[in-house]
Amino acid sequence: MNFWASWCVPCREEFPLFKDRLATLGPKDGLQMVGVLYKDQPELATAFLDDFGATWPSLTDPDGSIASAFRVVAPPQTYFVDKDGVLRGIQIGQVLPEDFDTQYAKIAP
Repeated sequence: MNFWASWCVPCREEFPLFKDRLATLGPKDGLQMVGVLYKDQPELATAFLDDFGATWPSLTDPDGSIASAFRVVAPPQTYFVDKDGVLRGIQIGQVLPEDFDTQYAKIAP
């Protein structure tokens, strides 16, 4: 689960990584991703998702209740949850390739 915003520069930088990892790991390992829009306008988010070719669903959080429940401080913030729904890792800030690999190892089947 990735909290992001269209105005967030690190979010823009990590999106290609997510797209790549989903293309390579998703089909064979069941990796799934959900984005949650953080303090942004849905119209700008839609354009952002289209521009970057996001292949995963993204939710709006108009009242901030999802971000509040996950104690999000600022985007990007990414949660790594295993197949049983157990939170195994949190990445505050941009996810770099080595960060992704370390966090994914905690949830890989």
